[in-house]
Amino acid sequence: MDLLNTLVDKGLRRELPTREEALAVLATSDDELLDVVAAAGKVRRHWFGRRVKLNYLVNLKSGLCPEDCSYCSQRLGSSTGILKYTWLKPDEASKAAAAGLAGGAKRVCLVASGRGPTDRDVDRVAGTIKAIKDQNEGVEVCACLGLLSDGQAERLREAGADAYNHNLNTSESTYGDITTTHTYADRVDTVTKAHAAGLSACSGLIAGMGESDEDLVDVVYSLRELDPDSVPVNFLIPVEGTPLAKEWNLTPQRCLRILAMVRFVCPDVEVRIAGGREVHLRTMQPLALNLANSIFLGDYLTTEGQAGKADLEMIADAGFEVEGAGEVTLPEHRAAGGCGSHEAAGCGSHEGAGCGSHESAGVCGTAVPATTSNEARTDLVAVRRRGAGTDLAPNA
Repeated sequence: MDLLNTLVDKGLRRELPTREEALAVLATSDDELLDVVAAAGKVRRHWFGRRVKLNYLVNLKSGLCPEDCSYCSQRLGSSTGILKYTWLKPDEASKAAAAGLAGGAKRVCLVASGRGPTDRDVDRVAGTIKAIKDQNEGVEVCACLGLLSDGQAERLREAGADAYNHNLNTSESTYGDITTTHTYADRVDTVTKAHAAGLSACSGLIAGMGESDEDLVDVVYSLRELDPDSVPVNFLIPVEGTPLAKEWNLTPQRCLRILAMVRFVCPDVEVRIAGGREVHLRTMQPLALNLANSIFLGDYLTTEGQAGKADLEMIADAGFEVEGAGEVTLPEHRAAGGCGSHEAAGCGSHEGAGCGSHESAGVCGTAVPATTSNEARTDLVAVRRRGAGTDLAPNA
């Protein structure tokens, strides 16, 4: 296909595709899907080889959120039955992080529900960062705490945070359909604050909320303009008890097209398959490693993920290798300067509230008519009952 040859050439030169080209990727047929994956895979391998970065989530504070994000199981008035607990102590969080690091993760993502941190919350997280880094030399830490006030990003940076995650989630024009308690501009402002403070910015999206192809392209182009080092791609987990519990709009094929489009638009950034990969990609997960160079290991914030051992076996069986602690994630031109020196980060595993780590999302835009039925796979959605906030061993 001339389209794919053009996109590969542009990706190798870090040249932005046209909107029409990005939309065309999403419109390809199932017969063309392997060609799309192969083309985007060339761009992925050019910038990241066959390395897969592992990230591990620690939910510092679960539930109890005043925001009304429709995609989130921790939202205001949630009836999802998730774990609810207040701040973990630094030693508890460090213990939880150790499980993921032992499983091969090189980055720990510290997430807390809520609109945004108070100054006291920033102090709490600073203590947790210190505890984790004191016990794990070379570990990368990303914070995901919601909307930041002036000066808070700088304080997190001084405390040792390497990165900050705050997702845009969907296009600006449809954002109000998802959340009413804060705005799209608020989210952009927080990503900008993280950048300015010298933190590696991480910002991504949630797919599967009923959005149109145009919405998906809009948000990815907005992300390209913000220039984060990491773009987590979440696939909505329709958790019972959220407004979007019945939004089962994704097929494995559509998920692969979305990942390919993101890779073409953001060729040299860390593209992470975040929340929902087990639910929607299912047996196609290994194929998605040709598009993304990063995943979360084990469980998510409030839902269970694939067993950590299965993640490692999948990576090896697909012919990829886990990125080592001493390896630099980003290409040299990004890692050498500015916030890129902190590599890429992100806790955008779709579940959080202010943090935007997806879990369910709001209906945004005009839904794309499904060409194939995608039956609800509620058997693949399980509320997390282990790890942080419990007495049971985590999945890592």
